[in-house]
Amino acid sequence: MTIKRVLVRERVRRIPAQFSWLDHRLVRDRHIERCDAPGCALYLFLVTVADAQGLSYYCDASLGRSLSTDPVRLSKARGDLIRTGLIAYQRPLYQVLALDP
Repeated sequence: MTIKRVLVRERVRRIPAQFSWLDHRLVRDRHIERCDAPGCALYLFLVTVADAQGLSYYCDASLGRSLSTDPVRLSKARGDLIRTGLIAYQRPLYQVLALDP
């Protein structure tokens, strides 16, 4: 069994004031514009399945099936989300990160 641990403690997400796990700053601060469609799909999936600290673990095969994507596209989407600072990843653990204040 995988033991979940916070990967980036200083970026644990919190429920924003507008009471939504999808922070409005994704659009307002243009984070969403730095993601392509597969990246947005992966981000939405991770936000949906993550626990209160933003943690989840899904293997690539399960993510690929759920998102109808191939391993190369999934790897690129994950890399893009890491580079844009939206997630952290240490196989098999994902952490959806809080947006920078």
